[in-house]
Amino acid sequence: MSRALLIVDVQNDFTEGGALAVAGGDAVAEGITRHLAEHAGEYAAIIASRDWHDADGDNGGHFAVGADPDFVDTWPVHCVAGTPGADYDPGLDTASVTHHVKKGQGRPAYSMFEGQTDDGETVGRILDARGIEAVDVVGIATDHCVRASALDAIAHGQHVRILTGLIAGVGAESSEAALAELEHAGAEIV
Repeated sequence: MSRALLIVDVQNDFTEGGALAVAGGDAVAEGITRHLAEHAGEYAAIIASRDWHDADGDNGGHFAVGADPDFVDTWPVHCVAGTPGADYDPGLDTASVTHHVKKGQGRPAYSMFEGQTDDGETVGRILDARGIEAVDVVGIATDHCVRASALDAIAHGQHVRILTGLIAGVGAESSEAALAELEHAGAEIV
C-alpha cells in the first residue's frame, strides 16, 4: 500500500512566539524533521500545507477585523502571504517535501484538501495520481486544521493514521475530542 505524509501548517504563526501560537509547536516541527530523517523514503509523497491568507480584507470573514476574534470562526490576523508568520517553522526541514500546498487565500480554509500547489494541483489529485491509499497526518493544530485535513483524507478514501507524537493542539479537551472524532470516523491513532 502506497503511503503519503501530510504535514499540516507547521508555520511560525502557529508555533511559539507566533500570532496564534500553539504550545509544543516548535517541538512538533523538530519531531517531524527527525521523522523525515528516518522515514522519508517510505512515503510516495510528502505534502506540506500552509495557511496563506491575503494581506487585504478579512479573508472571507476569517480575520476578526474591527472586532474581537471568537477563536471559532474568526481569528486574529495570521499567516499573511509572504510574511515571516506564514513561513515554515525553522525547526521543520522541508528538503524532502515533494509538494507545498497553500490554503485560505482570501477565504477560510482549515483542511489542506482545500488548498493547492502553485501549479494548481490539489491534495486529492496528488494522492490519486500516485495511487496512494494511506496517509500519515502530522502538524498543527490537532483540534482545527489537523482534524479537518484528516477528516477530508478519510472522505477521500484514504486509510488515515494520526501520529500523535507529531501533533499539537490549541486546547487539551478540544484536541482529545478531535482525536476521538477522528478515531470514530476510521482513523488509526498511533
